[in-house]
Amino acid sequence: MSSTPGSTVQSGRRVRRAAVVTHGKPERIGPALGRLEALAAGHGVELVFPEEERAKHDLASADGDPAAADLAVVLGGDGTMLRALTRFLGTRVPVIGVNFGRVGFLASMHPDELEDGLARAFAGDFVVVELPTLEARVGEECHAAVNDVVVTSGTLGRMVELVWSIGDEDLGRQPCDGLICSTPSGSTAYNLSNGGPVLVWGLDAMALTFVAPHSLHVRPLVVPRGRDLTVTNQTADVPAVVLVDGHEFTRIGSGGRVEIGLGPQRTMLATLPERTFFRRYRETFGS
Repeated sequence: MSSTPGSTVQSGRRVRRAAVVTHGKPERIGPALGRLEALAAGHGVELVFPEEERAKHDLASADGDPAAADLAVVLGGDGTMLRALTRFLGTRVPVIGVNFGRVGFLASMHPDELEDGLARAFAGDFVVVELPTLEARVGEECHAAVNDVVVTSGTLGRMVELVWSIGDEDLGRQPCDGLICSTPSGSTAYNLSNGGPVLVWGLDAMALTFVAPHSLHVRPLVVPRGRDLTVTNQTADVPAVVLVDGHEFTRIGSGGRVEIGLGPQRTMLATLPERTFFRRYRETFGS
């Protein structure tokens, strides 16, 4: 498949083995796993369950390597999709979702479409969208992010003062609650709720959006690949927390800094051909 960022590639390849990732609360998907198992059996598709899924659903049998699957099927919401995209990062396994969550922007079908939609996917009727990731670096430590990297106050209710620069150009000092750096796939999450721009799939860029900035003038920025962001915590008595996809990566004290840029890896989001970005956008955020 192409490695061009944001490219959409028609699969056309019949699925023989599918990995399964489900919602963190099994009761949320109800009988969906059984429906998937019956569908897979009818189409000659072997289902592969990662170790954590076998434990969650009390499956005793050992399965093959999920990274050798032709497709990963997600039964869950955007959080489960994020977990699966991270789980299969670097394996070239596309991830397709059936939405059992609240928003489901990354999922390709609704629960009542499971049989018809996945039957098409198993027959190879899906496309794969390759989307950029972020890379956060603190000292010698490095972590990849599928959705976003957030630098925020480590003390509830206290602002932080962040000095930020892009490339070698200083952009000043900003008192705020934090700064969100998001990918196109993450731009419709925390970034959007803070007034940041939505990045259409196909853009090889990241969005920078401050959280509650103490300013009348600061605005979000869209930054292309190759222009890395450096954020330095200049708050004397408040540490800053660096969150990668919602999980704490590290903390930086006064004078500490994190570098964030578009990384070399790409997520492989699979979708039914008609479930385009703009159709999802209209259905999810339209009036």
